[in-house]
Amino acid sequence: MELLWKLIVLLSLVEYLTGSGVLQRPVFTKQPGSVVFPIQSGENRREVVFSCEAQGHPPPSYRWMLNGSFILPMPGSRFSLMGGNLHITNLNKDEDVGIYQCFASNSFGTVISREASLHVAYLENFKTQRRNPVRVREGQGVVLLCGPPPHSGELTFTWIFNEYPSFVVQDTRRFVSQKTGNLYIAKVEPSDVGNYTCVVTNMVTKSSVQGPPSPLVLRLDGVMGEYEPKIEVQFPEVVPVAKSSTVKLECFALGNPVPTISWKRVDGAPFGRKVDLNKASGVLEIPYFQQEDAGMYECIAENSRGRNSVKGKLSFYAPPQLTEKPQDVQKTIDDTLVWECKASAKPKPSYRWLKNGEPLDYMEDRVQVNNGVLTINNLNLADIGMYQCVAENKHGRVFTNAELRVIAIAPDFSQNLLKTQTLARQGGDVLIECKPRMSPRGVISWRKGNEALRESHRMMVLDNGSLRLSNVTKMDAGIYTCVARNQFGVASSSGSLFVKEATTITSPAGHLDVTVGESIVLPCQVSHDPTLDLKFTWFFNEQVIHFGSQGAYFEKVGGRSAGDIMIRNIQLSHAGKYTCAVQTKVDSVSIATDVVVRGPPGPPLDCQVTEMTETTASLSWRPGLDNHSPLLSYTIQARTPFSLGWQTVATVLEALKGKQLSATVTDLSPWVDYEFRVLATNSVGTGEPSKPSKKTRTKEMLPRVTPARVNGGGGGRSELVITWEPVPEEMQGGPGFGYVVAFRPLGAPGWMQAAVTSPDASRYVFKNETIPPFSPYQVKVGVYNNKGEGPFSPVTTIYSAEEEPSRAPVRLRVRSVSASEVEVTWKPLAWSNSRRRILGYELLYWGEKEKPDAASVVRTEGNKTSVLIRDLEGSSTYYMSLRAYNSAGVGPQSSIVNVTTKKPPPSQAPVKIMWNTSNSKVILRWDQVHALENESEVTGYKVMYSQDKHSRPSVVETNNTSLELSLPTNQDYVIQIKPFSEGGEGISSRQITIPKVEGSIATGAAPKSLGFSAVSIGAVVLTGRMLL
Repeated sequence: MELLWKLIVLLSLVEYLTGSGVLQRPVFTKQPGSVVFPIQSGENRREVVFSCEAQGHPPPSYRWMLNGSFILPMPGSRFSLMGGNLHITNLNKDEDVGIYQCFASNSFGTVISREASLHVAYLENFKTQRRNPVRVREGQGVVLLCGPPPHSGELTFTWIFNEYPSFVVQDTRRFVSQKTGNLYIAKVEPSDVGNYTCVVTNMVTKSSVQGPPSPLVLRLDGVMGEYEPKIEVQFPEVVPVAKSSTVKLECFALGNPVPTISWKRVDGAPFGRKVDLNKASGVLEIPYFQQEDAGMYECIAENSRGRNSVKGKLSFYAPPQLTEKPQDVQKTIDDTLVWECKASAKPKPSYRWLKNGEPLDYMEDRVQVNNGVLTINNLNLADIGMYQCVAENKHGRVFTNAELRVIAIAPDFSQNLLKTQTLARQGGDVLIECKPRMSPRGVISWRKGNEALRESHRMMVLDNGSLRLSNVTKMDAGIYTCVARNQFGVASSSGSLFVKEATTITSPAGHLDVTVGESIVLPCQVSHDPTLDLKFTWFFNEQVIHFGSQGAYFEKVGGRSAGDIMIRNIQLSHAGKYTCAVQTKVDSVSIATDVVVRGPPGPPLDCQVTEMTETTASLSWRPGLDNHSPLLSYTIQARTPFSLGWQTVATVLEALKGKQLSATVTDLSPWVDYEFRVLATNSVGTGEPSKPSKKTRTKEMLPRVTPARVNGGGGGRSELVITWEPVPEEMQGGPGFGYVVAFRPLGAPGWMQAAVTSPDASRYVFKNETIPPFSPYQVKVGVYNNKGEGPFSPVTTIYSAEEEPSRAPVRLRVRSVSASEVEVTWKPLAWSNSRRRILGYELLYWGEKEKPDAASVVRTEGNKTSVLIRDLEGSSTYYMSLRAYNSAGVGPQSSIVNVTTKKPPPSQAPVKIMWNTSNSKVILRWDQVHALENESEVTGYKVMYSQDKHSRPSVVETNNTSLELSLPTNQDYVIQIKPFSEGGEGISSRQITIPKVEGSIATGAAPKSLGFSAVSIGAVVLTGRMLL
């Protein structure tokens, strides 16, 4: 009967799946939420709605539970269902308050919603109408009780002093507890006498009520003396606080003087920034409470009479939150179900499981629950349904849903047919998978062709039904059939096995030794089954080589059955293990080749200076990589702030062998910062340098280098000017560098000396009225530093300052040469005497409309007596004067002369240029150029000709408007013509190109107009004809 029932259920499921409906378990789309319902006095309509909606097919039905008992909506009752929503009318605050849950059910099972609470909020009136007076002494503390009326919902409290709207303002002396509503006055003052009324407000209903007035009367029997604080408002010893909630601790004390309130954590930890101390420290508020906020807190009240404190513990709790949920699952009969349910909570949650809304029966041995993990072995159809995991602690509970389906079907290969073709390598292993869909699991057997397959040491049927063949041979090829059967039926699926030849690599594994920059080929020759395609993959140090993307070093050079690759311009980084992997559809093989790349050495390591003297440095270093070629030698280079880059330096041993790891550098400059680096060399070449050593300075010593180019002369009256080229900083030998300038009249026995302390100085001026002008002196310049004086430069002779010229030049003559040039001549002065020299002349000239102060100056050198001034304006008058100069200055000016430049040359270029060739002659003709009124008359023409535009032209002058040139006619010629006059040369004509002519006679003309385009102007227009 049980089997028959299972078959009926199975058939009904199959029938439904083949129909138009789609089966779906109940899934909540809307769950009820907790409600706090405000009840106002005199309100008649009191209706609450709890929402509950679920999807499912068939559509779910709904039930509701209140405080663990099902609600039975009856006609006329206060409970009714509209869909899944529960409506409560005429709410009764005593009967309807509690925990509600919604149940949604269909043929798949039942699920239960989360819990939703219903609370009512209300606030009744105070019943007492009068309160007795409270009598206190001045300085005494007092507590006025509020005694709120019956209520539900969160309350807030305020107090009215005498009449509304005069409210009590809280400060260090007065405090209103939001826990009890009481008013606390730490120390009563005469101004506190009056009536106090407690105002209670319900935060949910927004309603407020006032209590009866409490009179505060001052006693007349004396003033209260001082006393230590007495804490009247304190918090519990243990305060549980929910995660992420806000907690407020109240603390207030009575006392005289008024106590101060402070807070601290007992463990000494500081308060976070989120902690708020308000109302004169009477309230400690911690928002968004977390685990780290838990601990012991202490409130301290103190005044001049003493100190008191209370402590309380804030304990952290968190209701459960699911972190791992079971998922819907479909299993076969006799399979095993494992569902894991996990939640985070404090304290740790407990777990229980529901099936279709009822507690799961743990009595069966096959059902086990362990810390939220549900395990059901040997599943059957009766296990189908909706399951819920409930995680709970004393602060709350959460639900999660999952559906279990158990299926029973006959064997079916429609989803997983055997592979039509399976390829195997001869001598290898092959697995033919058989994965029919069936429940429960049945028996699987195999056939080859029409014969049942018997298992052997080479043929094995695995537990999952797949067939494994080992050491495959050609005889194993054929058609294989997998047959699956259980109590509901039999099914089979077939596929063919093809056996292919094994792939082998014929190239031997090797070891290659190459040098940087060479190109090599790594072979990968293969023997394989001709019906299979090959795929070659190369690896370098276990990483795939991507050809074309690694700097074009790697290139495939093999054919169809070869995977050879070439490495071009091999580098040190290419040393390593290269693997050629060959893959077909049935097997894969590989071969490895080790490549050693020899190259220049790597940089030496840890280059450092071990000792420094004035001119030497001792260095040490460690060898770097030799890159597979022994080190032969080392080179040392140095750099200073004054050198142009790195320079090779000399060492005590001229050749540093490869095994030498120290050296002494010589010929260094004293008192200079040096950096050193080392380069290694092997048979391949010289490698990269080491990192530079730290900057190190040589020791100071006496200067050894004297200034160069010691000279002098010039300067002002009674001065001796001595100049030299400063000694470079790297040659100064140490700090405190300067110069010693020595000088004496020529022939004198003793030297006069002066110290110049600036190392950058390049001149010294000695001034003395007794120095005769232009007198010879012997001079030399020495050097010194903090170590002492160094050598002097060789002695040289210079002259003292001379006097400026005393006479003006005479016989100044000016002649106009052209419209833009004039020639100036004069009689020279005596070249030198005992007091002065003449170094040259300065010519000053200015235009008729200019002032002499703005004159242009032309300076000559030596004993020159003429100068040609160019770039003047035509037909213009210019004024000129001349004066001599020497190193002391300039002399007096000559008398002023004037000159007028000639008229400008013609501004028109020759036009209508005609030409013809005859044998070896070129005959040119052009129109006469006529000068304008303000231009000088044409006196002739210059004809310039050359073989191309870039060569230097030949020039022929003529007074006519025609010219015959004896030129070979087998070449091209470029010709230009320009007029000239006494005002200079005029404007040239356009360039005329006369092409070479093979015949006897040719004629031509230049363009008639100069306004043609560039193309027209640049062309030669032939107007004649060739005569043969």
